[in-house]
Amino acid sequence: MSFYINNTNPHRPGPIGNNGLNGICEKVLIETTKVFDACVSQSTESGIVLPVTGFNPANPALPLTYISAQNTVGESATISDLVIDRIDSSPNYANVSMNVTIPVTVTYRDANGVLGTASSSITVAKNVILFVPQPSLSPINITATATFASTIGTFSGENTFTVTGCIQILLKVTAVVDLLVPSFGYPVVPPCQQAPANSACQALADLPLYPTATSSNNIQ
Repeated sequence: MSFYINNTNPHRPGPIGNNGLNGICEKVLIETTKVFDACVSQSTESGIVLPVTGFNPANPALPLTYISAQNTVGESATISDLVIDRIDSSPNYANVSMNVTIPVTVTYRDANGVLGTASSSITVAKNVILFVPQPSLSPINITATATFASTIGTFSGENTFTVTGCIQILLKVTAVVDLLVPSFGYPVVPPCQQAPANSACQALADLPLYPTATSSNNIQ
């Protein structure tokens, strides 16, 4: 059993019925990342030069035959040279400019037919208009999530590929905030497997899954 398998308990995640207010029992203060604005751009670019390093396996036999390139899984895009230039007529908006660097993994086949990979990166200049709240104790962050995909390219020599690919960049204006939200309370978490009743588990079985806070009195 899980939240979504053979589970009809109303205290579980899922769609809200016709009356979404039913079951709301408290106001909860949570620390979370709030997104104030976001935009996404997608473009096909040609003539992208990818100098590569970190050959795996090492010392491939030249020339190399290009197969594909994509953003490196597990590595995030980074932002540099960030400038937030507020618009005088609309002070909560700003021209936001930056360079977004995307880690890229290139897949190739060497002259002996051995499949290999190498590392590279793409740096893209972005200049967009975004809603940027006024300064506060909680700092505003500009973040970037990027993907790159390419199946067209050639080996240019000097450990370099020239490729055509699709670049997609998602920009967000965020801040870590304390947010007051309505809540249905704690979920009922179904068991994965019934634990055997024994003295070792009994002490844990008596504990609630989540802490309780039933007092609503204010200190006078």
